[in-house]
Amino acid sequence: MTNPYISYILCLSYIYSYKKRVIEILEIIISNANNQPIYEQIYDQIKAQLISGKIKEGELLPSIRSLAKELRISVITTKRAYDELEKDGYINTVAGKGCFAAKQNSEIIKEKCLCDIETHMRKIKEAASYINIGIDELSEMLTLIMEEDS
Repeated sequence: MTNPYISYILCLSYIYSYKKRVIEILEIIISNANNQPIYEQIYDQIKAQLISGKIKEGELLPSIRSLAKELRISVITTKRAYDELEKDGYINTVAGKGCFAAKQNSEIIKEKCLCDIETHMRKIKEAASYINIGIDELSEMLTLIMEEDS
């Protein structure tokens, strides 16, 4: 039985013969249960695959139209995700050729991730202050979470 809250799963294989660059599998899961906009879900998942190295530097991403068609979403939504990825330096667009994974600077990626973590930590601090949770309890919660994932 499938989960009704997950609307689309995309597993595509793309071969770009001109430069012999291959994205073997690009997996994007769009969830209707998620309050996050669809373009952000696409952005986050492609970004994660770029950072993890699943998508290598110079590899061709699916075209905006083909990704939109496979996900059964608007081209505008896909374009917005790609525009954000390009703005943040994760992909490069070459007119007439497509969108390619950009060279990733590990120090810049680390700094961006640290900024994201800091933003989340500020939200956690604010939420914890509402119910008087101190740093010791927060630290213990983080330790338990990290042990779960190990």
